[in-house]
Amino acid sequence: MTAYWKKHNLEFTTPRGTSRGIMSSKPSYFLILNDGADIFVGECGLLPGLSIDDREGYESLLNHVVSALMNENKLPDLTLWPSIQCGLENLELHRAGGSFQHIFNTPFSSGDAGIEINGLVWMDKAEQMFQELNSKLETGYTCVKLKIGAIDFNDEINLLKHIRKQYTSTDVVIRVDANGAFSANDAYKKLSQLAALDIHSIEQPIKAGQWNEMAELCAKTPLPIALDEELIGLTTSAERQIMMETIKPQAIILKPSLIGGFKISDEWIELAEEHDAFWWATSALESNVGLNAIAQYTASKNPKIAQGLGTGMLYTNNISSPLEIRKNKLFYNPEKEWEIPFSYEPV
Repeated sequence: MTAYWKKHNLEFTTPRGTSRGIMSSKPSYFLILNDGADIFVGECGLLPGLSIDDREGYESLLNHVVSALMNENKLPDLTLWPSIQCGLENLELHRAGGSFQHIFNTPFSSGDAGIEINGLVWMDKAEQMFQELNSKLETGYTCVKLKIGAIDFNDEINLLKHIRKQYTSTDVVIRVDANGAFSANDAYKKLSQLAALDIHSIEQPIKAGQWNEMAELCAKTPLPIALDEELIGLTTSAERQIMMETIKPQAIILKPSLIGGFKISDEWIELAEEHDAFWWATSALESNVGLNAIAQYTASKNPKIAQGLGTGMLYTNNISSPLEIRKNKLFYNPEKEWEIPFSYEPV
């Protein structure tokens, strides 16, 4: 049995605007286990500038992980390395299920059901964002998420007003993601303007770490607030519990690669239910390997609202997979094959 890791730089088809600037590529790391008969893969979806494990020692720790796997030794503590923890869990589930198709056995993984997803409109000039939104709606999406906070807020409000003149909240559900762009002083005023436009929810209106300010905002907000970056870096059950009790959000966003995997996601879901909050899962720019695992996990929870999945078409060099987007749903097509470029031994 051999184990190793590979780095794969994913290249965007078009540079994408995010709250962390313009991205033209994104690194991903893959844990690979070859038992002589099959190859099992787990993606460590590191996201520079946001992952708490985006720091020195990452590749050195991967060396320790693959050594432990190969020699069946005790694995290192990965609590503070959530993307590696998620990738390892992904690998173990792949091995237990026997194939990429059976990480979680659901109607989704058998190809019998799709997962409703939201279309994502990236940060750009207002005109380009409106064009992209129209393209999503023509494709068949009934829920879209707009990244806001990068251009003038009045321009963003005018864009949303323009959308609402053409599409009611019955026609299209609109979510917005501020990525912490608002200040605590003016956030409520901006939320009120957004609420007047029948916005479904807003993700992370102010920067993470301001628990008292966020709690005050959640207590009086005119539209649901979904915590996103707020979940990142809370590595103990006690921290997670205290945060939920303090802020009392209306919703939370689960990004397994950034919070430590699926078992941690389960814990967050339990906390959400205890605090009458809803949730949805979102991929974090993983390749199709990570997206597949997150989608299968999400399907196992029988989600009732649109999920934030389906980034596979963003890259020119993604890993070919059976994942397909049909209108507003993500499907696993069992008739298609995976094309995994990790069938070789490390150099």
